[in-house]
Amino acid sequence: MEQELEKRDQLAADGGTSDGFTKNKTLSSILNLEMIQDNTGEEIAELWMKYYSTKDTISAVIPTQMYEMISSRAKSCPSFLFALPQKEGYEFFLGQWSGHEIHFTSLINVQTMGENAPSQLILYHYTDLQQDKGVVLMTAEMDPKFITVHHAQCLANQVQLFYGTQKHETYRLVETFNHHPADFKHMSVVAELEQSGLAPGGS
Repeated sequence: MEQELEKRDQLAADGGTSDGFTKNKTLSSILNLEMIQDNTGEEIAELWMKYYSTKDTISAVIPTQMYEMISSRAKSCPSFLFALPQKEGYEFFLGQWSGHEIHFTSLINVQTMGENAPSQLILYHYTDLQQDKGVVLMTAEMDPKFITVHHAQCLANQVQLFYGTQKHETYRLVETFNHHPADFKHMSVVAELEQSGLAPGGS
């Protein structure tokens, strides 16, 4: 078992890619899972948030029930258009789910580079403790040339807003984008953001 873990850690260590993102980073490469076996979900959540509070990134702890909903919706609606408030209007980002990761790329990049557009932000969701401790741990990596911690937090909040919502009309925007793209209106995302208080309100 220990050899397996060592191999996994080695993979995690070797997993850096040229674009600065870590591929296949395991939770055990961040947290000592044996040491936290006896901790409660709340204690682990506190450790997780404390650990990342000093780093130039974002983190979150998502309750299992909420993550299960987000994850099942991500399977049926694997992409969505998110709006990031900027000084002048909004910049749109395409978010695409891949397993328990969601990759964000600016729409301008997608339009110019297509499938080769690089990820500018990746949110990683670790589900290792989902059943035993009732929490899913999230952290992110970003390309600091394009994305600030503030931007990353705004996009992460929107994932919960659109994929974790109880309001069916909010989630319907995600369904429309995936299943009826011709009916999708990008300004409806902006309207929803302003209504939710996640973005500066319109007049």
